[in-house]
Amino acid sequence: MKLQLALDLVDIQGAKALVKEVEPFIDIVEIGTPVVINEGLRAVKAIKDAFPALTVLADLKIMDAGDYEVMKASEAGADIITVLGASNDRTIAGAVTEARKTNKQIMVDMINVRDIEGRAKEIDALGVDYICVHTGYDLQAVGQNSFEDLRTIKRVVKHAKVAIAGGIKLSTLPEVIAAEPDLIIVGGGITGHEDCRAAASEIRELIASR
Repeated sequence: MKLQLALDLVDIQGAKALVKEVEPFIDIVEIGTPVVINEGLRAVKAIKDAFPALTVLADLKIMDAGDYEVMKASEAGADIITVLGASNDRTIAGAVTEARKTNKQIMVDMINVRDIEGRAKEIDALGVDYICVHTGYDLQAVGQNSFEDLRTIKRVVKHAKVAIAGGIKLSTLPEVIAAEPDLIIVGGGITGHEDCRAAASEIRELIASR
């Protein structure tokens, strides 16, 4: 079970400072969609150059032109690139084909997918590396989470690894760990903590003791 740090509300220098604090405790650092919007793919390159031992995920949430956008993210140093589960199968397949050329990985984000079970089966057959259940900020604000969706895709996915994102923090982590995802994605549960390093260390300790 791996831990991914999601960076959303930082600039490049802020991202570097945060990652430096928590690097010993995380496996993957995510350059979140807001960072890519504000800073461009140069943010991906800057973090990969600064922390070459870490796996870097570019959260592009690709919806079209999967092959081209994966190519550009790969050139910037991304190891994993996200595509939306709501996109067309051709977009996802194109992203997978392009990723294989440079030994990169594709994560499909299931945010706002209504038929989680059915779509997860279809996406799993396309050869993606990760399928991620994700409760976005707007739904977190009204108390929703992805725990039931995680159990659903764990039951039906046969090939891809399973990830979960959205509002995960120390208080909800035991329930997440019990569902046994391959990857746990934490953003504000670390970055919003007064002591980011301590929060990351405690989360890593809980994951390791499962």
